Amino acid sequence: MILTGDYHTHTPYSHGKNTVMENTLAAKNKGLKEIGITDHGFNHVIFGLRRKDLPSLRADCTAAQQATGLKVLMGMESNLTSINGDTDMKKQDLQYFDLYLCGLHEVLWYKGIKDFYYLVAKNYMATKLGKLPSQKVVDLTTKAYINTIKNNPVDILTHINYRCFCNLKEVATCCADYGTYIEINTKKYHISPEELNEIAETGVRFVIDSDAHTADRVGDTKIAEELLSAASVPLDRIDNIDGRTPNFRFAEYKRKNL
Repeated sequence: MILTGDYHTHTPYSHGKNTVMENTLAAKNKGLKEIGITDHGFNHVIFGLRRKDLPSLRADCTAAQQATGLKVLMGMESNLTSINGDTDMKKQDLQYFDLYLCGLHEVLWYKGIKDFYYLVAKNYMATKLGKLPSQKVVDLTTKAYINTIKNNPVDILTHINYRCFCNLKEVATCCADYGTYIEINTKKYHISPEELNEIAETGVRFVIDSDAHTADRVGDTKIAEELLSAASVPLDRIDNIDGRTPNFRFAEYKRKNL
């Protein structure tokens, strides 16, 4: 399986090891046509992208595109920071980016103590104990995902259900309604084949992303191939393989609003 584009990769601007150019060259060598440079969002306590680095990141993306001929999208893997669907991609930041990813992460500046407690602490404790959190926590996490999709022009929801637990079908239905892709992440085992089938029933569309933190993993599809071989999701539901490229909602939002 060869991707048309890998839309989730990291660089030293956050938690990655290789440069924008090195990631782009790796994508070109694997036959990709596009790459997303999507470093961790501003509120990540340890590895967050810094706003002052945005001009430098844009210059690196432009240089890599000119040197390789690949389309290089400057994006961010923003962080969901509240139950109400806030993220650390603020309205004034949107103009700088081409691609808007969002996921739940642990070491963040959350909007409030309640948001941290339910979205991180309760989910993390349940994971460590090897069990599911309470229904209240699942419902609040579901609410957070849905509010995020409704309130923000998110292109891709990353590694859903990784160390956090939601009603997958409700979240996927919202993604389908608003045109947000659900990522099949090949760095983390975050959903089962049965869960993937359940998500697919909603009509939502998918992308496969490497979540690469090193250039050698750009374009990796191993976990996705394992998952898809055990599931029953048609490959035509995945919009970044077989020459297809996704129709991202953020680009349309920018055309109309920025």
